[in-house]
Amino acid sequence: MKTIKGPGIFLAQFLGDQAPFNSLQSICEWSASLGFKGVQIPTSDPKIFDLQKAAESKTYADEIKGLVNAAGVEITELSTHLQGQLVAVHPAYNDLFDGFAPEKLRGNYSARTEWAVQQLKYAAKASENLGLNAHATFSGALLWPTVYPWPQRPAGLVNTGFAALAQRWKPILDVFEQHGIDLCYELHPGEDLHDGVTFERFLEAVGHHKRANILYDPSHFVLQCLNYLEFIDIYHERIRMFHVKDAEFNPTGRSGVYGGYQGWLERPGRFRSLGDGQVDFKSIFSKMAQYDFGGWAVMEWECAIKHPEQGAKEGAPFIAEHIIRVTDRAFDDFAGTGANDVLNKKILGL
Repeated sequence: MKTIKGPGIFLAQFLGDQAPFNSLQSICEWSASLGFKGVQIPTSDPKIFDLQKAAESKTYADEIKGLVNAAGVEITELSTHLQGQLVAVHPAYNDLFDGFAPEKLRGNYSARTEWAVQQLKYAAKASENLGLNAHATFSGALLWPTVYPWPQRPAGLVNTGFAALAQRWKPILDVFEQHGIDLCYELHPGEDLHDGVTFERFLEAVGHHKRANILYDPSHFVLQCLNYLEFIDIYHERIRMFHVKDAEFNPTGRSGVYGGYQGWLERPGRFRSLGDGQVDFKSIFSKMAQYDFGGWAVMEWECAIKHPEQGAKEGAPFIAEHIIRVTDRAFDDFAGTGANDVLNKKILGL
């Protein structure tokens, strides 16, 4: 069995204009000072990390890796969540998601899609150059506006939607295969891949591509009232990344899963800092160890109540305390009698 690596921290929610959050070096040093051993790097801000340059220049990739290591941490994975979102966008969301693209592409939706696809291809090569083995992204969504079937969905709409989604992602997955990197979709509301069933539909549509895998984040399943422990039992062979994020769901007589268009503070389902929500992390870490998950346990902080710096300070020891150092021997070895074929046959009367 393998011991999970960590604790790691996803930097996306912590980057800012003020030190130590305004440069890759200083935010890595800050992460290390809190006890984190790894950083997951978002790739949407070239001031922090130039994705194209990391793909095209092994020298630059080595420099980034050296900078991060010198700060006292290592790179766990790269993330293209925002770019992946733009691989597939329903027209209802074109204006809302335009802000994820470079300004020169806004309003030019076909060019925006081409840019997003190229970004993912850069991510595959950049990950290889950095010596990584997994990458985080979103699937995007063509079907999400129809997630609740009212009005009734036309026959065949879902199949058509997943076929179109697969058509966009299959060439990207092939590039990840060329570079030996697992592409891990964070199953997330707002994406066409948001639970086990939708992931299975997609997997079938891309021919069960070996590089189509899962970033497991139990917080999104709490908000969907999905059994996040059984999910690990079912999909552990495809889980290649792990976000450690807490959440809670407290329905009332006035509001439930859909949240009543309320802000995050008032919603029945909301994300929390580690240890403040309802996620059973002891059971999750046990199952991940049971199924030999050898990747990183990476904290993602999203909380409407607690300050992010407090959440990060508490997050590193929380993860460290939950990581299970897997055993190298059976608990009852002390009572073993060793291998003895003659004795075994005697016991069985053979």
